[in-house]
Amino acid sequence: MAAGRSERQDHPPENGFTSLEHPVPRLLPHIDGTVLPSLGGFGKHQKQLVVLTWIPALFIGFSQFSDYFLLAQPNGTCVQPLTNDSNWTAASPLVTVPGGAPALQLAGNGTEGGYSDSIGMLCSCKELRLELQTGLSQNVVTKWKLVCDSAWKVHIAKFSLLVGSIFGYLVMGVMADWFGRHPVLILSVLFMLVFGLSVAFSVNVTMFSTLRFFEGFCLAGLALSLYVLRIELCLPAWRFSMTMVASFLMVAGQLLMPGVAALCRNWPGRDDWQVLQIVIISPFVLMLPYVWLFPESLRWLLATQHYRRSKVMMLRIAEKNQVNVTTEPHAVLMELEQELHKKPQPTCIVRMVSTRNLWKNIVVLCVNSLTGYGIHHCFARSMMDPEAKPIALCHADYYTMAGIAVATCLALCPAVGLMGRRGGLLTFMIITALASLLQLGLLNLIGKYSLRHDTVLRDSLNRKFSVAFSIIGMFSSHAVSTLSIFFCAEITPTVIRGGGLGLVLASAGFGMLTAPIMELHNQKGYFLHHVIFACCTLLCIICLLLLPEPRGQPLPESLADGETFTRQTLLHPGEQHLLLAKTDGEYARVHDTPLHLTTTGGATVAAATALAAVPASYSLATGGEVIGNRAIANGV
Repeated sequence: MAAGRSERQDHPPENGFTSLEHPVPRLLPHIDGTVLPSLGGFGKHQKQLVVLTWIPALFIGFSQFSDYFLLAQPNGTCVQPLTNDSNWTAASPLVTVPGGAPALQLAGNGTEGGYSDSIGMLCSCKELRLELQTGLSQNVVTKWKLVCDSAWKVHIAKFSLLVGSIFGYLVMGVMADWFGRHPVLILSVLFMLVFGLSVAFSVNVTMFSTLRFFEGFCLAGLALSLYVLRIELCLPAWRFSMTMVASFLMVAGQLLMPGVAALCRNWPGRDDWQVLQIVIISPFVLMLPYVWLFPESLRWLLATQHYRRSKVMMLRIAEKNQVNVTTEPHAVLMELEQELHKKPQPTCIVRMVSTRNLWKNIVVLCVNSLTGYGIHHCFARSMMDPEAKPIALCHADYYTMAGIAVATCLALCPAVGLMGRRGGLLTFMIITALASLLQLGLLNLIGKYSLRHDTVLRDSLNRKFSVAFSIIGMFSSHAVSTLSIFFCAEITPTVIRGGGLGLVLASAGFGMLTAPIMELHNQKGYFLHHVIFACCTLLCIICLLLLPEPRGQPLPESLADGETFTRQTLLHPGEQHLLLAKTDGEYARVHDTPLHLTTTGGATVAAATALAAVPASYSLATGGEVIGNRAIANGV
C-alpha cells in the first residue's frame, strides 16, 4: 500500500493498488505562516525598521498642513479711505472665506479692487495693510499681494500641492510594484529635499505653485512607500497597532505646526514663510541614511520571485534576530535554493482588471475614501461660526480639527479590536450617514414645525445642533478615511499593493480637493455638495457588506491569493454549488469528485480516469447525469 501511494497517477503499479498523489505544498508563498516565523517572527530587526518608518511621519504631518500657514488669508486694515470721486460702488457685498478673513471685492467697473474693514471704511487694494493672525507676520499672500483680482492665485497654489499628491500616489504606486519599495522611498526623499527647499526661494506665485506641485508628488511617494513597508514588515497581530502609531505621529505634526510657525515669526534676514518652509523640509535630511539602513521589502522580493536577493536578505534577518536557519524545521532555505533559477516577475496594477473579486473590493474602498474626505469638508464648513472674530475663528477651527483627529485615532483602536476591520468601517460609515442626514433634515424640521414664532431660540438651537452633528460627522468621516486606506493595504496582494493603495490614496486626494474648489466658488453649491456626499455614504454602507474581513489573516501575496480572499458566505459549500446557475458553469469545477480515495481494481482506476476526463466547462446541472452514468458503468 505504501509503495502504491508513492507512484504517480500515470504509472500505476502492476498489482492494481493506486493513489492519486498530492503535490508537496510550497513554503515560500506562505510568508506570514512560514517564512517570517522561521526568521524570528516580528523580531528585533523588524521592530527597528518599523521605528524608522515612524520618524518621518512627524515630518510628513508638517508638510501636509503647511497650507494653513503659508496660504492663510490675512486680515485687512484701511490705510487711506477712498474718496467720493473714486470708481468704487459702496453697494458691493462682503464675502467671508473659511480662513477667517473677509474676501476682497472687485470694484464696480471690474478693474480696481477695494476692501471694507471692521470700521466700515472703503479703501483701495493698494492702500490696504494686510495682517496675519496665524503665527507668521508674512506669508505668500501678503508677500505678493494676492488679494482682490489676484485672489484666485491663492486657490491655484492650494490646488498644486493636492494635485501633485494625487499624481504622486498613482505614479509612485505603480513604480513601487515594478521596481520595489526601497527605490521609490529613496527617490522620494532626494527629490523632496530638492523641490521642498526650492519652494522657499520662489520669486513669484507661479514658481511657488509649480514647485509645490512637485513637492506634493514627492511627498505622496514618500508617504505611500513608508505605509507599504510598514504593513509588509508586520505579522497579522501587529499590523494595525503599528500603523496607528504612525497616525498618531502625523496628528502630532498637525498639533505642533502652529508652534513651529510661531518660532519662525520675525526671523532676521528672511521672510517668515521662507523660514517656515525650510524648517519643515530640512528634517528629511535625516532620511538620507535610509539608503543603507533600510532594506528592500522581503515580502515583495519573494512575491515577485527575486529569489537571489531574498536569500541574502533572509540570512541577514536571521542573523539580526539571532535565529539559526540551519536548524529551522520548515526548510525554507532548502526550497529557496531550488527556486534560484527563476526570473523575477513584477506585476502591474493593470492586471487587476482581469480579476473577478479583487477589483470590486478596491473600487469600493476608493469610493469610501473619496466620500470620507469629501464629506469631512462639508462638516468642517458647517462647524465654522461666521460671526466669530478672525483670530479666534482660525485657531479654534484648526485645533478643533486636530483634536477630532486625535479622538478618532484613540477610538479606532478599541473599535477595530472589538468589531474587526469591516465591522468598524461599517459602524463609522453608518454614523457618518446619520450625522449628515440629521444635519440636512432635522434642522429644517425644528425651524418649520417646533419654533416657528421664536426665531431667536430657533436660530440658537439650529446653530448648536449643527455644530454637534458637524463634530460627530468629522469624527466618523475621519475614521472612515483612515480605515479605508488600511483596509486596502491588507486585502491587496503584495505584487500590486503599491498600485492598489495608490488608487485609494488618490481617491482620498480627490475628496480633499473639494475644499479649495468650494472656496474658489465662494461656497456656492455647498448644500448640493453635501447632499451628493450624503447619498454616497448610503451607497457605501451597502457596498461594505461585500468586503472580506482581513483581521488575523495573512496578507495575500499573488493575484490568485487576492482573488480568493473573499467574504465568507452564509451557506455551506455544498448548498452554494446547488444554487449555481447554468450560465455560471465555468466556475463550477468538479472538485468534489473523490479522486483522492485509494481504490482496488483496475475498473475503479478506469472510473477515476473517466471522471477526471470530464471537461471543466460542464456545470453540475448539465454534466451531473453524464458523470453518474459513467460511474455506474464502471462499477463504482
